[in-house]
Amino acid sequence: MDRNAEIVLARSAAPDSISHDATILVLAPHGYETAVEGKNGFVCVVERSWMFPFDNPEFWNPRVRLPLCMNPPGARFNVPLTFKTTALALGGLSRDQISDAIKAAYDHKELPPPEQGSMCYMMSKQQYFGDKIGNAGDSHLMFWFPQGEHMNWGADASDSPVDVHQYSPQPITEFSISILKWSDGTQAPAN
Repeated sequence: MDRNAEIVLARSAAPDSISHDATILVLAPHGYETAVEGKNGFVCVVERSWMFPFDNPEFWNPRVRLPLCMNPPGARFNVPLTFKTTALALGGLSRDQISDAIKAAYDHKELPPPEQGSMCYMMSKQQYFGDKIGNAGDSHLMFWFPQGEHMNWGADASDSPVDVHQYSPQPITEFSISILKWSDGTQAPAN
């Protein structure tokens, strides 16, 4: 992806009041690198398909673009995971080998668990979740917690606006909440 286009796409993950002063990471041939040094502690990045759960059929889809903008606690947890997973994917490892390596990294405390208050914005109209969901999906916020901390957010209810995902082998629980605006302030579809 063109570097400048990737910077714009990364910034589109959150409202300008947040992403304008965020650090921006872009994918280079050997992994992510800092394209813009930020001032507010937020980090915006366009993740690729290998950041999906390992059982996702879109795991190797080269068209997937997932712009997200993490708050400081979210960045301290998710950026190391993104760097590690990306290095393994670019190194040519299989999905199972990547999964095993990520599990080992968590087992050996080489990757940090989510901190209290870890969250990110995924509010870009241009996000592409793959061939099944396509462009955009929905505008939402994600909140990350260590998997061992069970929290009842009502995510199991069929009419709840809270969706939950338990990652594996990463010890992470992710709650997402759909919101009705894109990062540019325009109306987003209800999920």
